[in-house]
Order: sequence, then C-alpha cells, then structure tokens
Amino acid sequence: MYNTSSDIWVAGAFAAIVVDFVAYPVDTLKTRVQSPNYEKVYKDARTGAMQRNVLFRGLYQGVWSVVISTIPASGAFFTTYEAVKNIMYNSSTNNPTSMTGGKKTAPEGSLNSLRLPFTHSLPTPIMHGIASSMGEMVSCLMLTPAEVLKQNAQMIQGRQTNKSAMGQVLLRFRRHPWRLWSGYTALVGRNLPTTALQFPLFEYVRSNLISRWRQRKASRSNTGRPPSEQSEQLVERAGLTGIAGAISGTVAATVTTPIDVIKTRVMLSASDSSAGSQDQSTKAGAPGRGAVSSERQTKINTGKSLISVGRKVISHEGIRGLFKGGLIRAGWTAVALGMYLSLYEGGRFYLENRRKERDRINGKLGKQTDEGEEVI
Repeated sequence: MYNTSSDIWVAGAFAAIVVDFVAYPVDTLKTRVQSPNYEKVYKDARTGAMQRNVLFRGLYQGVWSVVISTIPASGAFFTTYEAVKNIMYNSSTNNPTSMTGGKKTAPEGSLNSLRLPFTHSLPTPIMHGIASSMGEMVSCLMLTPAEVLKQNAQMIQGRQTNKSAMGQVLLRFRRHPWRLWSGYTALVGRNLPTTALQFPLFEYVRSNLISRWRQRKASRSNTGRPPSEQSEQLVERAGLTGIAGAISGTVAATVTTPIDVIKTRVMLSASDSSAGSQDQSTKAGAPGRGAVSSERQTKINTGKSLISVGRKVISHEGIRGLFKGGLIRAGWTAVALGMYLSLYEGGRFYLENRRKERDRINGKLGKQTDEGEEVI
C-alpha cells in the first residue's frame, strides 16, 4: 500500500462528505419510521393514511452536524482500520497478500512498516473484523454527539417554532451537554456487529470479484498479467470495491436492523430527557408540547439500557417493531456504503498515483513493471 495516514484520512473524509449529502434524506426517513411517535405524527388519526407532506418535510434537517463530525470520524475510522489491518497482516504467519496485487515499495511513515511484537495465525476474516471494530470504536467517540443531534433534529416538525431544527435541539441540551454522549453505547452496540460482519464480508466479496475480473481479462488477452493501465486499475479498485460494499452492506444492514431501531429509540429519548429537565427547572409558564413529567423522566432514565428498550419495543409493537425501516435501511446502506467505499478507494488510488509520480520525479521510485511491482 503506497498511501500514508494523511492520504487515508483525506480519502475517507471526502467519500463520507459526498455520501452524507446524497444519502441523508433517506436516513431521515428511516429515523422517522423507526421513531416511537411514527403512528401519531406521520399518519392521519382518522384514516390511518400516511401524511406525506409531514413525512417528507425537512429531509435535510440536522445534516450539518453529521458533515462536521464526518471529517474527523471517517478519517479516524479508516486510519485505525488500515493501521490495525496492516499491523495484523505483518505479524501474521499467514501474511495475506494485497488485494490489489503486486509488491509495493512503501514510503517512509506508511502503515506497512508497523507490526506486533509477536506473531499470530488468525484467519483473515477475524483480522478484518478486529480491525473494523477498533476503527468503529474510535470513530463513534466523534460520531455520537452528531448522531444524537441529527436524529433529534430529524424529528422536529417545521411549524413548531421559527427557530431552525438544529437550534431547537441544541437548546434542549444546553443545560446537560454531556447527554450528547448518552447514545455512545447504543451506537457502538449497533456499529460493532454491523462492521464486524460487514467488512470481513466486504473483503471476501471484493477479493472474489477482483479474482474473477482478472481471470476474465486474462482469458481475453491470453496472458496472466493483471491490468497495467490506470483506467483498468481504477475499475478494479474503485468499481469492484463499490459493488462489494453494496452487497456486504445490504446483508449487514438487514441482519442488524433490530439493533438500529433500539439505537434510534435511545438517542431520541436523550433529547426528551434533557427537555424534561429543562422544563422542570422553569417555574413560570405553561408546559409545552415537549414537557416531560417527572414520572416519565424517571422511566426514560432507568429504561435506557439496550435490553430494556428492546423489550419495550417488543411489548408495544411486537417483533415487527424491531424491523421498522429495515427495507429503507438496507437500500440506503447498499447505495451509501457502495458509493462510500468506491469513492474512498478511488481517492486513495488518485493520491497513491500522485505520490508515486512525485517520488519518481524526485528519483525515489523506479519504474513500474507490468506485474505491478515497483523497481528501484
């Protein structure tokens, strides 16, 4: 891998920002469908028909909290993921080969030079699962406040006040800002199983797609050489990566939908809790729509554990309640993750070629052979 940590950070942040703007409206719909107030707020009480003008209003509410947090969080995830993956590769007795093929001459400070003080023989999927889990735990520290703000902003109805949705949510957390991290356990509880399943499956699907791609090209050209032209390499790295990401994302999102529903409920309750505390601290004025009684406040505070929230969903809505928004989430994840990983790999490819060309001009790198090896 001819990328430094800064290359990975830039590529990951760029991919995440683009995907955030493209996929955010679908994520807003998913949050609203999974909310406990979906039937009351978004359906007509008399006919039971969906109120489309309400459901589809303000689909970009809270988007800036995600965009701002995405830059450090995505960079932190991929930097940690690639670092841990390469460290485990270098320390493995199996030493898996690179997905892109060929030997690479790593620049100074690259992740290829790192290794554990001991060797191991863990299977490759386990290494991918550990690497993705470590990356997710780091990124969730940065994502949790933005996720809490985002999901609460997505539930704000545009006609309540003249203030922006994000302004209303920030006001709720003004007295208790630490509650912005109240959903960390729920977010990690959702993301760890998702990434632990998603990335090993992604790496497996991608390796098979690349292998078939190369075999098909070899049969057409009657040579066993991998593609040497940059356009063909871009298709291999970015295009096939996107397809593999879409497939793995769909499977992982479908399986982990119940955890996502519970996570959404926990994060929405954080805002209710803060709003309730604020209302109770105000002596004057009539209770507003967001007022929470002390009895409900106690229930929220004591019922935030993932298991208790899950039981509450099942008791009130049945098993189907745990799969609310599952179809939306699966489709959204397929598009978002496929685009995300494709842009990320394409960005890395561009930065890698630019770095190679610069080092070649400076005399630090030799010519590239047809087999993809760098010759000094």
